[in-house]
Amino acid sequence: MTTATAAPAPQKKKMSPRKRAKIIRIIQYTVLALALVAVIAFSDGQQIMRTFFRPDLMQQTIGVGLLNALKNTILYTAGAFVFGLLLGTMLALMKLSQVAPYRWIATVYTEFFRGVPAIIVLLVFSLLPLALPGLRIPLDPYGTVWTALGLVSAAYMSETIRAGIEAVPKGQMEAARSLGMPSGMAMSRIILPQAFRIVTPPLTNELVLLTKDSSLVYVLGLTGEAFELTKYGRDLANTHANVTPLVIAGLSYLIITLPLTFLVRRMEARQKKAK
Repeated sequence: MTTATAAPAPQKKKMSPRKRAKIIRIIQYTVLALALVAVIAFSDGQQIMRTFFRPDLMQQTIGVGLLNALKNTILYTAGAFVFGLLLGTMLALMKLSQVAPYRWIATVYTEFFRGVPAIIVLLVFSLLPLALPGLRIPLDPYGTVWTALGLVSAAYMSETIRAGIEAVPKGQMEAARSLGMPSGMAMSRIILPQAFRIVTPPLTNELVLLTKDSSLVYVLGLTGEAFELTKYGRDLANTHANVTPLVIAGLSYLIITLPLTFLVRRMEARQKKAK
């Protein structure tokens, strides 16, 4: 007699990774849609418009004062960036120097200014004439802002530039020296141009961050002609007890930062293709 063998239990069909990913996306879109519906249902649209987008205040904010504040923001940012780039390059070269005291000075500088808030540096520079009565910073308040923010940004840019220099193949310097070129000339004409080509995207990111840091200039107690965007919007917001001017000032920053951000993405994509 033969004994009947039991039929094997049916195995559960596993879900494919593509189907699992599709279900996860559907869940995510559903959660997002429900969140948007909840926000719309429980928000007072008229109150939001009165607080953040009051038409008469928008018209009052957008004018000569806003253009002047935008111009000052660009000037503060550009001057601080140029100052920081020059100082940061010097610090990067000092950190790569074979002279130990140069490396120590550059290291102490970068660690100090990366650890101190930019607003503290701005306040210290604004109060320097009290401690040194004979001191007059040229082109004040622009000179004060350029120096203070430039000192802080130099600490960050120096590390970026140093990394770019180290990313250049060492054979470039050796080839230049073999042709009889002095090390200083080889660094300035061969190594640094290649290093800056490598670090252009992160340096542009630093420019975007510096643009937003320029909003700290309000602590200097500037006059109306020297207002930057945040100070301009804040004063109008305090005068009218409404947030609309600050919203307009915040949107104005996008005129500067969005093109820079787009430029960074294009440069990063181009570098990836080159590799």
